[in-house]
Amino acid sequence: MNRLPHAASTMPCVPRRRFVQGLAAGGVLLGLPTFALSARAAETTSGTAPVLRGTEFDLVIAESAVNFTGTPGVATTINGSLPAPTLRWKEGDTVTIRVTNRLREDTSIHWHGIILPFEMDGVPGISFTGIPPGATFTYRFKVAQSGTYWYHSHSGTQEQTGMYGAIVIEPRQGETIRADREHVIHLSDWTDEDPMRVFAKLKVQSNYYNYIQPTAPDFFRDVARDGWKKAIGKRKMWNEMRMNPTDLADLSAATLTYLVNGRTPAGNWTGLFKRGERVRLRFINGAANTFYDVRIPGLKLTMVQADGVDIEPVTVDEFRFGPGETYDAIISPADDAYTLFAQAMDRSGYARGTLAVQDGLAAPVPAVDPPQWLTMGDMMGAMGGGTGTQREVRHARTEYGPSTDMRVDIPRVNLDDPGVGLRKNGRRVLTLADQHTIGGPMDPRGASRDVELHLTGNMERYAWSIDGLSFGQSTPLHFRHGERLRVILHNDTMMTHPMHLHGMWSELETPEGRFQARRHTIPVQPAQQVSFLVTADAVGRWAWHCHLMMHMDAGMFREVVVD
Repeated sequence: MNRLPHAASTMPCVPRRRFVQGLAAGGVLLGLPTFALSARAAETTSGTAPVLRGTEFDLVIAESAVNFTGTPGVATTINGSLPAPTLRWKEGDTVTIRVTNRLREDTSIHWHGIILPFEMDGVPGISFTGIPPGATFTYRFKVAQSGTYWYHSHSGTQEQTGMYGAIVIEPRQGETIRADREHVIHLSDWTDEDPMRVFAKLKVQSNYYNYIQPTAPDFFRDVARDGWKKAIGKRKMWNEMRMNPTDLADLSAATLTYLVNGRTPAGNWTGLFKRGERVRLRFINGAANTFYDVRIPGLKLTMVQADGVDIEPVTVDEFRFGPGETYDAIISPADDAYTLFAQAMDRSGYARGTLAVQDGLAAPVPAVDPPQWLTMGDMMGAMGGGTGTQREVRHARTEYGPSTDMRVDIPRVNLDDPGVGLRKNGRRVLTLADQHTIGGPMDPRGASRDVELHLTGNMERYAWSIDGLSFGQSTPLHFRHGERLRVILHNDTMMTHPMHLHGMWSELETPEGRFQARRHTIPVQPAQQVSFLVTADAVGRWAWHCHLMMHMDAGMFREVVVD
């Protein structure tokens, strides 16, 4: 885990537009020398990561100068590229990846969503010791799946500073999803600040970067709509609970610049197509701290994969995904240019690119939607109006302490909620209930036992945990090799947590216990309960954590031992 935070500083005074738009030519300014790579490199266009194919790869981790906002910075890059090179593998092949560390600190690479031996998983302190400066570590494993995945550092804050790349795996029997062309759309976020400085500010003041606090005009709007009594009661309720109804994201455009394939909104990454083509878009959320709501005005998105696994096609206007998740979509463009629009959940800014028949074209960029407040259902679950369980849940003794500021007794269990900011927006929004993995579950057995865990936190202290215990206070969870178990996650907080279990698939189920979808990262909304089945078929030590980097670093992390 990360080192202790530094002291906090004063509020930022940088003009907001710089972070929202960035520089037109922002990005990597000085890469590494060209390397003699064992893999074959494909030609790329400006703003798109290099593509490496084959079974043997040499990756070099170092620092590169960058400038996204007008302020020079230093990024952690792989082969001098941000994002890192896209790796294209074939299902059934054995890949060998030699990773050389030219940093002044230890590093690592985690192959997110890839099923492999735990020694190759790349989590320092759990699956290996890390890669020291000057050393080379060789990853070698058989590729046992296909689809869209990604890789990133699991050391310190290197992921936040640019160390992430895409993985595209071709099915052994050939591609079953028909497309004439494809593009990787790798979304991320960048801060000019030292990420540990950001973390320290949040520890001192958790809403430091939240610029959408309730205001006097908001109050009088509520008065006009609901009357004085209800408006005052609403404010009184939130104040008494010491909760913030606009607590949608820890970080905002006050410090973040939102990127598409390493390009700022002003940089306008462009992907080309020809009229009449079916185009496959491989969306990856490689952000450290941002949930994105993605749409392409004027085009429908036919979703065909979730987390690298084929799903029954479903056509939507928009989808939300958090750090760690991937989605594949098919589009059929008919006009000359479209805007790819990905607004942050808190609506403080957006990432933007263009899909066009030629470079230089652009389409109108939509206005960012107004932010919506969290509801009572987001805070209290079924007691606040959501769809709830039939019983009141139990809380561990460890949840009653200074690291936990709320507990949800009757969580909501519905999977058809698109989430705050997307409800009743006039667009068809993808939900977990829409996703049905083709072929059903991998293991037909039912669960032999249940494991219940609560996602917990205290926003005033900026403390994040599981069952009220941070990683340093916890002991590993033990799964028996070969067993089939049900995991039940209760979110006792007002934020959505993308929970990523390494090494094993998480098979999401409906509230009635029917198989829904196979995932490696499951977003758990505020005051929500989700359950999924896991087959403990991977002996070893594995990480399990929230993929919001600041939450993971603050303690929402557990070790799982399969023995």
